Amino acid sequence: MSTARLAARRRARGLGARLLAAQLLVVLAGALTAWLVAAAVGPKLFHDHLRRAGHAAAAAEARHAEEAFRSANAISLSVALLAALACALVVSLYVTRRVGRSVGTVADAASDVAAGHYDARVRPSGLGAEFDQLAGAFNEMADRLQSMETTRRRLLADLAHEMRTPVATLSAYLEGIEDGVARFDADTAAVLQAQTTRLSRLSEDISAVSRAEEQLLEPHPRPVAPAELVGVAVTSAADRYAAKGVHLLADLPADLPAVQGDPDRLGQVLGNLLDNALRHTPAGGTVTLRARTHLHELDLTVSDTGEGIPAEHLPHVFERFYRVDAARDRTSGGSGIGLAISKAITQAHGGRITAVSDGPGRGASFTIRLPAP
Repeated sequence: MSTARLAARRRARGLGARLLAAQLLVVLAGALTAWLVAAAVGPKLFHDHLRRAGHAAAAAEARHAEEAFRSANAISLSVALLAALACALVVSLYVTRRVGRSVGTVADAASDVAAGHYDARVRPSGLGAEFDQLAGAFNEMADRLQSMETTRRRLLADLAHEMRTPVATLSAYLEGIEDGVARFDADTAAVLQAQTTRLSRLSEDISAVSRAEEQLLEPHPRPVAPAELVGVAVTSAADRYAAKGVHLLADLPADLPAVQGDPDRLGQVLGNLLDNALRHTPAGGTVTLRARTHLHELDLTVSDTGEGIPAEHLPHVFERFYRVDAARDRTSGGSGIGLAISKAITQAHGGRITAVSDGPGRGASFTIRLPAP
């Protein structure tokens, strides 16, 4: 058993002993008080009753009766107090063991979490709402720590995987140039530049998603019209769509309500969604950016006629580095972080983002839903 767990057990036993001692002191104080009160009040009351009954205060019968009362009172009170003390001791031992065991369980679980074992959990003790709330709060904390640790490990593994290809390419070309196997011509320079740009973009994307999830992007919200957001996004992506031969359409009615948001950050979200749709839509396909109102919310939807998303992948498309088709996305240069950034920025605006698809070959739609006045 670890030193931390041993210390936690000692603390739990120490708490149980202190609780038991406190309860015994209370019982003893109550017993002593009862004894003193009975000894001081009982004989006087009995003597007054004898006097009212007409017995002389000095009569032998009265003295004998009072002595008998004192004796009987002392014996019965002593037996009653001893019985009460025994019962209180049993109950105190039971309660103390329950409380000490529950506190010890929490202390052991906390020691496990401190040692990096985030799967430690605490079961409700049944000692009341406060202990159950403590167990629930501890388990929730452990769940979050375990999730963060899992994300951290996956992030490090994904980073290593993402960096391996461009670093290996750079290393191979540089070694080839040093050994005279390869020449530093325009093609070689283009490859080196492309891999360097890929590493730079990966670094920028990691920084962006981290800042977005930690709410450090410092947005500057203002009332912004949906037509402005859609117009800027379509204009910015038009050349890339034309180069690939994909049709880009905008569909929004007039007089849509303005939303409170940072136009640059929301434009970044729409840009990510349009780039994602372009990568997954072949030449001759169509991508539509549509704006609609839904109750007191504004929906911005990017729909494509491309490859679609299998149902088993839909719950994961907003995770960092997740790719439905890893090989194709790496070839086209996607880092697998754009949708994670989009989700973080949308949530920072009080909205949410969803993805739907009818399956492979049937296109996909991504919808940003923002609160509108």
